[in-house]
Amino acid sequence: MPRQFEIVASDAAPPVWAALRMEAERGAREEPTLGSLLNAVILSHSTMAEALSYQFARKIGDQELRAMSAREIAQEAYEADPSLIAAAEADLKAVFERDPACKGYVQPFLFFKGFLALQNHRVAHWLWTHSRETLALYLQSRGSEIYAVDIHPAAKMGSGVFLDHGTGIVIGETAVVGDDVSMLHGVTLGGTGAERGDRHPKIGKGVLLGAGAKVLGNILIGDYAKVASGSVVLKAVPKGCTAAGVPARLVNCPTCEEPAKTMDHTLADVVYDYVI
Repeated sequence: MPRQFEIVASDAAPPVWAALRMEAERGAREEPTLGSLLNAVILSHSTMAEALSYQFARKIGDQELRAMSAREIAQEAYEADPSLIAAAEADLKAVFERDPACKGYVQPFLFFKGFLALQNHRVAHWLWTHSRETLALYLQSRGSEIYAVDIHPAAKMGSGVFLDHGTGIVIGETAVVGDDVSMLHGVTLGGTGAERGDRHPKIGKGVLLGAGAKVLGNILIGDYAKVASGSVVLKAVPKGCTAAGVPARLVNCPTCEEPAKTMDHTLADVVYDYVI
């Protein structure tokens, strides 16, 4: 079945914010029951930053951190660092382009836990880097409660990141995730014990991490590498290679050209010794 909003993926597609508004307008006409929601979250705003800060506050606000205060925090972050909005737009495009279940931009903006959890983290990380660690940790806790995604606010996340489903993703304090990475539910980027300091994985550009993959320790997963679902990776993975198994071994080098964008989870039959 063709996608409902195929215009978004074309070469002549409008900017993300314009496309999001067009979809929201169409959605409000086709489903009047959700007209108030679409108007409040998207159509009543003039910029992506305004709409995203409203959606952030709507989801995160509670009795301790009221929605109005939460929105002011997000607005402060977006005004101080416009790259947060650019990253959010890249994240939104990544969801649409890589998730066959996604019909447009409105779906992830309103409903997808992975996208929303990532935007929560981006604000928390901004707070962390501006010496507001207690508030950053509060947002981490709220994000974990709401989205079942636990990303330490000190972790560094690139742009164009796709958290498919989101549920059960855990990313540790000193982890670094590069641009254009895709990861599915249940992924852990963790440590190997109680060591302190720089102890979490570094994930290169364009890496695909399959469902339930566990990458542990201060190791590098090279650009455009792939970790198969359910694997436990304890050693570095070279650029463009695939690791699979428990413990993981290299199963094909090179793997497909851009695994995170194609979401290609296939494995080769040939297994290599895990020698880096």
